[in-house]
Amino acid sequence: MYQFGFRKAHSTIQQCHRLTDIINKALDDQQSCSAVFLYVSQAFDKVWRQCLLLKIKQTLPPGYFKLLQSYLQNRYIVATYNNETSPPVPMLSDVPQGRILGPLLYTIYTADIPQSYTTILSTFADDTAIFTAHPDSTLVSANLQDQLHSI
Repeated sequence: MYQFGFRKAHSTIQQCHRLTDIINKALDDQQSCSAVFLYVSQAFDKVWRQCLLLKIKQTLPPGYFKLLQSYLQNRYIVATYNNETSPPVPMLSDVPQGRILGPLLYTIYTADIPQSYTTILSTFADDTAIFTAHPDSTLVSANLQDQLHSI
């Protein structure tokens, strides 16, 4: 598993050590090494709920699906400004933040990021790094581009 966020005994430092070891090994083997670092701004707000529910249905037992479906449905947002409150607007995307289930649901949502045998995927919460190394620098670039196109 490449996700180090939201997991016991999997810290940011451990993920950094893992990535540093990968880079050092590539350099020791005189390989070219390239990486792309991705950050999803406001990641929890961008989780498409219908897709998340489909993934939950496909991976968890039916009882969990019904419970989480109930938890995620019928969520609304209102705004208040100068003692004026807007009418409720349905929220179609988000994972509730500040709750124990938020990180778990985000992890389920992103767990199926495509992987390739030519690249190494590392994630910590909403940060993602994709690495590749090979003696041929042209293949390094091609492998990285192929991985990015599959996401």
